[in-house]
Amino acid sequence: MLKDTSVYLDQILCGDAQQRLKELPDCLADTIVTSPPYYLQRDYQSETQVGREETAREYIDRMVAVLAECRRILKPSGSLWLVLGDKYLDGRLLGMPWRVALALNDSGWILRSDVIWHKPNAMPSAVKNRPTTDHEYVFFLSKSLEYYYDADAIREPHVTFTEHSRMKGGRRHFFQRNGTPEAGKNAGNSNLHDSRWDQAFHPKGRNKRTVWSIPLSKFRDAHFAVFPPSLVETCLLATSPDGGLVLDPFVGSGTTAVVAKQLGRHYIGIDCNEEYCQMARRRLLEILC
Repeated sequence: MLKDTSVYLDQILCGDAQQRLKELPDCLADTIVTSPPYYLQRDYQSETQVGREETAREYIDRMVAVLAECRRILKPSGSLWLVLGDKYLDGRLLGMPWRVALALNDSGWILRSDVIWHKPNAMPSAVKNRPTTDHEYVFFLSKSLEYYYDADAIREPHVTFTEHSRMKGGRRHFFQRNGTPEAGKNAGNSNLHDSRWDQAFHPKGRNKRTVWSIPLSKFRDAHFAVFPPSLVETCLLATSPDGGLVLDPFVGSGTTAVVAKQLGRHYIGIDCNEEYCQMARRRLLEILC
């Protein structure tokens, strides 16, 4: 007899992520979108919090262990979007996002893409001996090579035939025989060589690129910048079907759960801080009212 999984839907669970994840059944979630506490960046006032480990190796190992539980909970078609920032320690950049991503890849996850989240409103920095950091990484990983992905849901506007195009000739290539390149990646494309560049581009826009410029967001109950809803929305539209289940094992103030609900998805959020869990629940109540 199949177990009724509806009892797990639309819940904010408080406690240690790894332990609470063990309570969830296999193959439950469609996708995971999460931003774990970064290494030695903030104290979340919990004995079980991630991010306060004594060494970078311990942090990486703990992230691998937590996300192994997440992989178990994912459906075979499921995927993970992992947002991570880096850390300077004793004047050295740790490269923590990539160290975690490669460790996950070695542990069984399939690393499919790295995205640069550019923050146009990043906090100013007084540093004078290196560039100011205004980006974080978003890693896209899957449970298997066959995973749910809706490229059309997140397409971008075409640039080629707009004022932003850097292509020599721009719109003058339209309807002009031999007005298109005869060699290179577009060689043999009959649309291009019949002067119909407009037919060679997807009507819904170009495929999503790997640099996303999204400002940091604010939430009145949180004293820190929060996960931008538009970043979460992009991830969910691409990798969760309508009515699917979204998991965030480090849900914080609840942005992933809120966006999931707004998009017609179900959610499960976990956080070790009871104050944040209550904050997330209040936000969810507000969108239901």
